[in-house]
Amino acid sequence: METPQHAPDEFSSRSHETEEALHQEESMEGRPYEVRAATKGVFRELLSDKAGAFGIILLSILVLVAILAPWVAPYGATEGSLSTANINPIWGEGGSWSHVLGTDPQGYDMLSRLIFGLRTTLLIAFAVVLVAGTVGIAVGLFSGYKGGRTDRWIMGYVDVQVAFPGLLIAMIMIAVIGGSKLSLIFVLSFNGWMVYARMTRGVVLSVKEQPYVEAAELVGCTPRRIMFRHILPNLVSAISTLAVLEFARIILAEATLSFLGLGLRFPDVSLGIVASAGRDYIFSTPRLIVIPGIAISILVMAVNFAASWLRVALDPRERDKRFAANAISNSGPGAGQ
Repeated sequence: METPQHAPDEFSSRSHETEEALHQEESMEGRPYEVRAATKGVFRELLSDKAGAFGIILLSILVLVAILAPWVAPYGATEGSLSTANINPIWGEGGSWSHVLGTDPQGYDMLSRLIFGLRTTLLIAFAVVLVAGTVGIAVGLFSGYKGGRTDRWIMGYVDVQVAFPGLLIAMIMIAVIGGSKLSLIFVLSFNGWMVYARMTRGVVLSVKEQPYVEAAELVGCTPRRIMFRHILPNLVSAISTLAVLEFARIILAEATLSFLGLGLRFPDVSLGIVASAGRDYIFSTPRLIVIPGIAISILVMAVNFAASWLRVALDPRERDKRFAANAISNSGPGAGQ
């Protein structure tokens, strides 16, 4: 005779769920994200963030193409003649694979100019982030750690400069000193270091009161050692994310100045220059301005996706928030079905 099987009562179900929760908690001591990252690896963790993985892969491809521009581009940036002018792209009537994106009225190959323009734009953006970040972080460290009247004077100047429209100041400076790679780097760095100084100062003000900083002061560490060895490492997460976001902003700023005719000069080429060259043909040949605009949008989108992933990857609090959100969604109704 078979023994009848009874359905588990509510108390047994709750006890079973509690035991499972305790087992999971014991197996994941410490920060849950760190445990998961150690078991899955950074690469698999990146793949779990679809937008971040897409941004990193796309940005890596664009950077690689820019570095290998002389070997990847089918023609030179200024290589062309009137005999090859106004050739349609491959999807247009009379298009040819020898000019995939067609040519402009001067006979320049659009794909080649985009590749070389991408190289110049990325170079300018990287240089601006490096220069502006270095100056801004140094000023923010000194101002936040020094405090007092020095901090008030420095931040007062920062507030005054931030009050002026950055693009307008850049246009005036470029009009005075002329357009070139060095002048663009100088002008855009001059208009961008304040955001690094402000963020750095904010982090320094909260960190310098921590016990380990006070202990370093008590044992006789110099202010320089305290700032660069004990406080600066706490800025890596915030500054890295800010730098990537500023990278995207600089790309748009350079494209804007070049589009307005205040950027580089021939024979230099950038994405903004390529777009500017097609503005006179916006009604007759709109592809000359639409294609460079799409290229700039794709580049900025990839940078923003990468910044979104980087913000979570470098910030323990953001990582724990994402882990908690994923855990709640996975344990919701129907998760086990």
